Amino acid sequence: MPSTQRPGLRPLLAIVGPTGVGKTNLSLEVALRFSGEIISADSRLFYEGLDIGTDKPSLQDRASVPHHHIDVCQPDEIMTLGQYKRQATAAIEVIQDRKLLPILVGGTGQYVRAVVEGWQIPEVAPQFALRAALKNEGGPELHRWLRCLDPKSAAAIEPNNVRRVVRALEVTLVRGRPISQLQTKDPPQFDIMMIGLKCDREILYARIDARVDQMIAEGLVEEVKQLRAKGYGRDLPAMSGLGYRQVYAYLAGEMDLDECIERIKYETHRFARQQHNWFRQDDSRIRWYDTQQLNWRLQVFQDVEQYLASRILS
Repeated sequence: MPSTQRPGLRPLLAIVGPTGVGKTNLSLEVALRFSGEIISADSRLFYEGLDIGTDKPSLQDRASVPHHHIDVCQPDEIMTLGQYKRQATAAIEVIQDRKLLPILVGGTGQYVRAVVEGWQIPEVAPQFALRAALKNEGGPELHRWLRCLDPKSAAAIEPNNVRRVVRALEVTLVRGRPISQLQTKDPPQFDIMMIGLKCDREILYARIDARVDQMIAEGLVEEVKQLRAKGYGRDLPAMSGLGYRQVYAYLAGEMDLDECIERIKYETHRFARQQHNWFRQDDSRIRWYDTQQLNWRLQVFQDVEQYLASRILS
């Protein structure tokens, strides 16, 4: 069974997998059963006011189990990867100091990996003028530039992920060295158990579609209208998330509501595939559980109990 356990260090549990697979519910059950607190590793949950479209844990859930890194930014603010890694690591250590179990939960693979691998991330503040100039060049051209300046980073970033390409160029240009040379790793002093959830792709798509329909019924369009009325434009990074950018396009008259809903579903399917592929790169340290298997939750609880049996939360 894959493991990155390091005896003698304090435990950290991580729960990962694609959107819609059931991470939130499992994390709540594990936290209640094993006296834990949850640290979100979902970049969409950082923003206050983005609730329905992010399927944010309910206030009731957050009252039953303490959550960290939810509603920590306004939609026009930026949480960099470096900021997140430092703050999440600090939260984990505080939870451990209270002799509780920290549970890192989310589908943003880059954020999870930054914490569990101890990424040392260059301190470069956002350069908004530079970003605007770069974005005018278009994704393919930017990725070509990155291949010239930093082939290692270009190989790790998909050409259509313009935001990450821009950030890599931004850091490289400001610091005068490729970002890949500046990003080192210092493994954190945690004994880590990683749980991965998976299920049949068609079943996952059906869950995603049902959740999108529920979001629309609960008022996703009205939520976006309210955000827009507060002056939060569609060009903000927070509004590039699934659901929000499609509803902004609908409100701008670029598509009708039915097409908007179908686009959200289609893009969420694609995103789930990307998440799955990202986490499968970490098979050597993730214990995978198929949520279609009978008693899979019981198996998770038994494995976590065994993992903690020889470890003291102190």
